[in-house]
Amino acid sequence: MRILLPGVIAMAIIVVASNILVQYPLGAFLTWGALTYPFAFLVTDLTNRLEGPAAARRVVLAGFLAGIVCSFIGTRIIGEFGPLVTFRIAIGSGLAFLCAQLLDIAVFNRLRQGTWWRAPLVSTLVSSTLDTLIFFTVAFSGALTLLEPGNDVSWATAAAPLLGLGPEAPFWVSLAVGDWLVKLLLALVALLPFRLAVAKLTARVA
Repeated sequence: MRILLPGVIAMAIIVVASNILVQYPLGAFLTWGALTYPFAFLVTDLTNRLEGPAAARRVVLAGFLAGIVCSFIGTRIIGEFGPLVTFRIAIGSGLAFLCAQLLDIAVFNRLRQGTWWRAPLVSTLVSSTLDTLIFFTVAFSGALTLLEPGNDVSWATAAAPLLGLGPEAPFWVSLAVGDWLVKLLLALVALLPFRLAVAKLTARVA
């Protein structure tokens, strides 16, 4: 399996970097982690294309384990407003990553015989949407405060104009929409490195 180890390393780096960068705001509705995390789908799709779904699931498992370690460490580091990673964020992050990446693998595998761009684009769009829905709902929705009663998410549930200009909605919805839009944009951007990497790695073993 010629790219399994590099895939595992790349996935671990992306997950660890995203867990760190998600703490730093980028504008009003994003964090820097929004720019790094979507590339996890690129790693999964490359592995799936070159090695198949079983290898892709191994890479995802490595990323999931790296995320658990990062989340555990984050819950033990106390910042100005409490732990750097709350229990709800840890649960939301792990659950969203695992569900979305496994869905990505399944959709990609179903479409792998079609036009080269269809499988990576459609699988990433579908799985990114699921990832956003799960993470932000679990981490910030007022309906799930029972998961961590001591965690004050009133800042996230307060009503505010959607993305600063739309109808009023809980602030976390604006965060989710902003994150989702970045994922959609990067899904398109990632098609170029996907195409180049597949061509290069395929030619290397031809």
